[in-house]
Amino acid sequence: MILPKVRDPRFITIRRGGTLTDSDHRLLALWAAACAEHVLTLFEAAQPSDPRPRQAIAQIRAWVRGEITMSQSRAAGGHAMAAARELSGAARHAAYAAGQAAVVAHVAAHELGAAAYAIKAARAAAPKGQGESSGRLECRWQRDQLPNAIRGLVLDDQRLRNDICWSVFDG
Repeated sequence: MILPKVRDPRFITIRRGGTLTDSDHRLLALWAAACAEHVLTLFEAAQPSDPRPRQAIAQIRAWVRGEITMSQSRAAGGHAMAAARELSGAARHAAYAAGQAAVVAHVAAHELGAAAYAIKAARAAAPKGQGESSGRLECRWQRDQLPNAIRGLVLDDQRLRNDICWSVFDG
């Protein structure tokens, strides 16, 4: 479970009654794509002939550019998550990160799902005994990628949803 029971209006677009601007929605999508892409090799090492997670990341970026619809990006996210289902460990988490990134077009709050799954992938790929430190490094890398316009929003979201995101944003 990565989404809260009550939706935060800061992650709902203005046209839907929230406070999220289209430009910030696009920044959330690009950040989620960067988080997912950062660990994508963990999936591709295990499943080199499966393009679905990479395509999902490409689709969310295409959505940001206005080249495809929200539904197309959301569908690509579903395909990436389907690629994850048969796997375990780092490869599974990396595919889920890509899927979560692609569905940010539909629900902006999935941005944290992409980040959380990427951290889980980094932890799972780490040598024995180094999972926690690898997760902290991944979290720090992600935070370094945050555009200033959404930095406070995402960091607050991490604080608020850390418990339902496997506590990966600690430290």
